[in-house]
Amino acid sequence: MADYLAHVERYPVLPSVKPGDLADSLPRCGPEHGEPMSAILEDFRRQIVPAATHWNHPGFMAYFATSASGPGILGEMLSATLNMNGMLWKTSPAVVELEQVTLDWLRRWIGLTDPLFGIIFDTASTSSMHAIAAAREMVAPEVRTEGGGAGLVLYTSEQAHSSIEKGAIAIGIGQKNVRKIPVDGEFRMRPDQLAAAIEHDRAAGLRPFCVVATVGTTSTTSIDPVDALAPIAERHGLWLHVDAAYAGVAAIAPEFQHILKGCDRADSLVVNPHKWLFTPVDLSVLYTRRPEILRHAFSLVPEYLRTAEDPRAVNYMDYGVPLGRRFRALKLWFVLRYYGREGIAQMIRNQIAWAQELARQVDADDRFERTAPAPFSTVCFRFKGSDEENQALLERVNATGEVFLSHTVLHGRFTLRLAIGNIGTTRAHVQRAWELVKANAR
Repeated sequence: MADYLAHVERYPVLPSVKPGDLADSLPRCGPEHGEPMSAILEDFRRQIVPAATHWNHPGFMAYFATSASGPGILGEMLSATLNMNGMLWKTSPAVVELEQVTLDWLRRWIGLTDPLFGIIFDTASTSSMHAIAAAREMVAPEVRTEGGGAGLVLYTSEQAHSSIEKGAIAIGIGQKNVRKIPVDGEFRMRPDQLAAAIEHDRAAGLRPFCVVATVGTTSTTSIDPVDALAPIAERHGLWLHVDAAYAGVAAIAPEFQHILKGCDRADSLVVNPHKWLFTPVDLSVLYTRRPEILRHAFSLVPEYLRTAEDPRAVNYMDYGVPLGRRFRALKLWFVLRYYGREGIAQMIRNQIAWAQELARQVDADDRFERTAPAPFSTVCFRFKGSDEENQALLERVNATGEVFLSHTVLHGRFTLRLAIGNIGTTRAHVQRAWELVKANAR
């Protein structure tokens, strides 16, 4: 493990394998008798690593990074060693109480006000699904027992992550009842369009119940105007959820806390330490100022899980679908303590600065155009050519093995997307990626 982390750049970021290569190279049946660990580790090195996409590679600049820092890895190892299940306070007080303390540290660091209840899930998709279910519970509590919920409508941006739509599907709202609100020239949800859509649905006899805003959208990292959306949600009695999975941790640096303006009026907010907080995947945090509604949506306690009541004992199983809960807070605790608030803030500042520099370089090159603002550490740009030329450019750059970029489509045009967020990435890596893009542009 230490050798891999020290020399991860020896590997191409993307493996040169075809679908089925690894599966075809492995035995069709498991061994009848145990094998020595030396043989297992050798096969890991020889077969698994060459088929891996290396998310911990400093040249990984696709999607949003989920880089694992050394302290986070150690916390993960110790969590596996203890092997505890924190479904109830009684089943592991350490799991429950460290989660409470660590999430309160993070809440304070990003400038969220008291009081907020925090709970760890695996990914933002799960966190947001729970927030949507709590929103339904607030507006239509009868659905918990009676099912149905016909006519409930959720509102989010055209640029929102697909997990919001999936969450609505998962709890039975239905895809056709998700309204995708138009955005402005900077890809931000338009409050006037939201208000009009809610009024239209109410007039049609439907039941608006939830608004989902985004701070740091996936395609462009745009910031919805939460402070303008919150009064609309409040006026209509709707739950306001904020998806800040990627960008929320930028508020650890005080000069970026403005990105969460208005979020103190939200009913819930998700932030993912496994994205830009250098914590091994998976760890997503859901905060809510209405924990009693979240609890009422999910609490179901059979006799075999009943414990003596104590006002300070939190049973996290009451606040979501999962019963089993591993000790995820331990790795986050290690990361926060090892780097400290200022250490993390400086890494975020550096990565944003490198992205701003890259954005200026794109703007200065006549062959390229930037396709979206770059408020954080992600830059969207394209070669001034056809979609086919841009797709071929992306493939040539990724084929070098030095970097991995991804793409999106903005205003109907294929767009390259370079996202900085890996703990091992330096300015030199970003500049090398830009050199590769320029060299491969035809």
